[in-house]
Amino acid sequence: MTREMESSSKRPRICIDVQPGLRHRLRMAAARRDLTVRQYVLEAIENRLRQDLREARDAVLELTAVADPVLAELWDNEKDAEYDRL
Repeated sequence: MTREMESSSKRPRICIDVQPGLRHRLRMAAARRDLTVRQYVLEAIENRLRQDLREARDAVLELTAVADPVLAELWDNEKDAEYDRL
């Protein structure tokens, strides 16, 4: 057993069923980049995760009273207004 096969057998697998047309498009796109379908799909997943997680992180950083009415209730009160005056 090759080293690549040994290490890959210890990783969890994700299996998906796709339509023949999608499989064909995946194979064509992977071939254009000189990648295997596996490499192409893993790269696509990594790119999408980076994008989605960056958007989620940015959304957390943009928490404001205007964006979230619950936060507005918590932040806009006399007690917390003292901190604004500091």
